[in-house]
Amino acid sequence: MRPDGEVRAINPAWSGLLGHRRKEVAGHRMCEFLVTGDATVFDTALKQAVSGGELQGVELRFNHKQGGQRTVSWRFSFEQEMVYAYGRDVTAEKEQAAALQEAEELIRQTQKMEAIGQLTGGVAHDFNNLLQVVAGNLYLLSKDVVGNERAQRRIDHALAGVNRGSKLASQLLAFGRRQPLEPKVVNVGRFVANMGEMLRRTIGEAIEIETIRAGGLWNTFVDPVQIENAILNLAINARDAMDGSGKLTIEVGNAFIDDDYARRHADVSAGQYVMLAVSDTGSGMPPEVIGKVFEPFFSTKPVGKGTGLGLSMVYGFVKQSGGHVKIYSEIGQGTTVRLYLPRTLEEEDLLTEGDHGPATGGQETILVAEDDEEVRATVVEMLADLGYSILKAKDAASALTVIESGIPIDLLFTDVVMPGPLKSAELARKAKERLPDVAVLFTSGYTENSIVHGGRLDAGVDLLSKPYSREALARKIRHVLNNQRQRNLARAAQGERRSAAAAAPAASLRILYVEDDDFIRMDTAEMLQQSGHRVSEAGSAEEALAKLSPDSFDLLLTDVGLPGLSGAELAKKARALDPQLPVIFATGNTSVAGFEADQSALVLLKPYSQADLAAAVLRQTRPR
Repeated sequence: MRPDGEVRAINPAWSGLLGHRRKEVAGHRMCEFLVTGDATVFDTALKQAVSGGELQGVELRFNHKQGGQRTVSWRFSFEQEMVYAYGRDVTAEKEQAAALQEAEELIRQTQKMEAIGQLTGGVAHDFNNLLQVVAGNLYLLSKDVVGNERAQRRIDHALAGVNRGSKLASQLLAFGRRQPLEPKVVNVGRFVANMGEMLRRTIGEAIEIETIRAGGLWNTFVDPVQIENAILNLAINARDAMDGSGKLTIEVGNAFIDDDYARRHADVSAGQYVMLAVSDTGSGMPPEVIGKVFEPFFSTKPVGKGTGLGLSMVYGFVKQSGGHVKIYSEIGQGTTVRLYLPRTLEEEDLLTEGDHGPATGGQETILVAEDDEEVRATVVEMLADLGYSILKAKDAASALTVIESGIPIDLLFTDVVMPGPLKSAELARKAKERLPDVAVLFTSGYTENSIVHGGRLDAGVDLLSKPYSREALARKIRHVLNNQRQRNLARAAQGERRSAAAAAPAASLRILYVEDDDFIRMDTAEMLQQSGHRVSEAGSAEEALAKLSPDSFDLLLTDVGLPGLSGAELAKKARALDPQLPVIFATGNTSVAGFEADQSALVLLKPYSQADLAAAVLRQTRPR
């Protein structure tokens, strides 16, 4: 090789390694075959070799003739006005080293995530307990200032602060992948389109919003609340990066992550994904900042202007959902954040608003097991204010002593995380053994792994997350008590029905009955069958949908609070197949959101007797 880098001759090893023949290389400068960016390294090494003799260990990346790259470690020596270069292929060594480094980084990241998850879980538990004390007393105080608008306004502001604090704790749990998710089958393109007004209010009129949705968009299985929070967080970050003026682009499309990409990213699986990208025309970020943006509490905003948890929450939510996050940014060129969410082949769920029925109390006896004295005092006062009789226990062992004393108890309301050898889940099991008719409701600011597994609440478990409002407490308590009363009533009536079955109605109906509680489902199905009806049972809306077809049933009888798809969502999908299908909602609430004015939808209030059930079925029988 000449001192200027022109290649005079090569040996066969060059052709075997890089695919070029001798005549394709001779007469060309060696830098012409290098990967862009390595030419400068080559020129520097060449000058050093010419001026100083032998030079070793110079690594250069070459483009292979057929595509791809190879890394070669060179030794240069300068003799008789010529440079002699001896190369050794170190591609495999570099790839192995890179893979090892990535694996070590993944282990460090996993360990960090586990440590953060444990930390955030403890913080969220204590923090949400504090928020519950504040919120509970504010709700109680609001009764004392009825008619005083100024005082009520201040209470409302304080409660808004509680909600912000609760959101902060949720973001910590989301980053630590400890947030119990409630995933649904979502079409993200349609979901984003429905967020238009909310996004406009959030980022202001000065920023242009463009939404691009690909045709034939796949569905994905995600928590709608969390994906909405993620989009809002990304939009707010984009707004701040653009200093209030610019263009925000939200793009949704189908994507495929191939095996090669998955090999280079150990935390990603190859396959089909739905890609959601949020881009801005803001200031952009340098590489050293990009490497830190998903870390909790890292923020480029001034002190007091951000928590540093927005992007970390997005990252944790996407990873917990089995997806992937990629960020692209350059100074002066804006930023794009891409979320890859796994594709699902299931049909899109119809998303409805949560239950907003009346918040009523009762006269049952409730045992409150709560180790935090202030939380216990607050919730006891709220429950007493709703009319309930209250028993108190400071831990699970004390609660079990109360249960074993023989005092009648209708509901065990227990915190999930309490000190002592007896855990709450075990307390609930022992309570059911001793008092088969007792209802159980868990509450916590952090659920640990005792009643939540795989990021989802265990089947048959009722949970009220802290901090909760007086209305949320009242509705949940009433729902759980009414469900338990239905189970108790069913058990008591079983013997009587076996000896004297109810008379069959004039017409035998084909009834699709949906209830996730095994005992209630078994008992109600028996009631219907003894009345002469043909019953098809399902434990979930998804199972029921698989049985539905036009004119396949004369009546849909369903619980509202089902795992996954709700009973209200099921009814809407059933009506899409059979618009005239009568519906009975068996629930603890007096109304069902979205069906208040629907004359062909009837609410059967739990607990119900066989006579109540028969009357409801007769009322909903459609002409044949």
